[in-house]
Amino acid sequence: MKKITIIAILSAIAILVAGCGGQAGSETMDIGIIQYVEHVALDSAREGFVDALADNGYVDGENIALDVQNAQADQSNLSTISDRFVSNNVDLVLAIATPAAQAIAGKTEEIPVLATAITDFESAKLVDSNEAPGGNVSGTTDMNPIKEQIDLLVKLVPDAQTVGVMYTSNEDNSILQAAIAKEAVEALGLTYTEVTVTNSNDVQQAAQSLVDQCDAIYLPTDNVMASSMPVIYGVTVESKTPVICGESGMVENGGLATLGINYYDLGYKTGEMAVKILKGEAEPSSMPIESASGFDFAINGKVAEEIGLEIPEDLQEYVMEY
Repeated sequence: MKKITIIAILSAIAILVAGCGGQAGSETMDIGIIQYVEHVALDSAREGFVDALADNGYVDGENIALDVQNAQADQSNLSTISDRFVSNNVDLVLAIATPAAQAIAGKTEEIPVLATAITDFESAKLVDSNEAPGGNVSGTTDMNPIKEQIDLLVKLVPDAQTVGVMYTSNEDNSILQAAIAKEAVEALGLTYTEVTVTNSNDVQQAAQSLVDQCDAIYLPTDNVMASSMPVIYGVTVESKTPVICGESGMVENGGLATLGINYYDLGYKTGEMAVKILKGEAEPSSMPIESASGFDFAINGKVAEEIGLEIPEDLQEYVMEY
């Protein structure tokens, strides 16, 4: 009789434990993160997003489950990862960089998608308009102060007559930035020239070609350029060509200088948007595209010394030794 009672008690406990486990599982929200490629800016955006979730009570392994995937700049990987997120019916997707956002947006019109590190959502055909997205996609733009970055180039290289631009010809947002840069360069009475690449294998030859055509180079926030900065650094330091970049991660990896956004802060802002969606307080369709609140100078002191360029006194406080 006593044995039967013990078995009954253990069975009841087992049922209770199983019931509690099911309840906790049902409260966990699944969030997929799809990152196009690994480099400093995109990594920082991802870290900011995760920190914003945690600061607002959404902690991985507690009440959310993060599935972080890096496509390594491979379109087929983007498609496979997107299919998996849709199949798993995750509660929200963060897409980092334009190709990643376009991949997941092409797979679902139901799952909320927030994207970051995208220059123009509208021209990338991710939203109806940046002010009123209309569908299941919204997020944050990394549009740079391109005119001000060209002004910085002129300040650092006052004798420059020809400005070269290098970007990836199949990245929509790079094409847009190059067009804005061209307008800014020509407005200053300088000569604009450009070379384009289709992937990282083309970068070294394109850079060697460009340094022979210009006095300084401008690089937009382009994923191939960002991940190829060590190659660009090798070519431009040898030719002593100053390189003004779209963001600070590129400067850290071998560019000369930038006036750009902070990608950690941009990712953090995207995380705050995600919190509103997870709480049921907002939907992507009615969330306008948000942008960075400020810009920071970053100057690579090591590169400046290697190419023999003197930094003006009023910018000395921004010189960093990477």
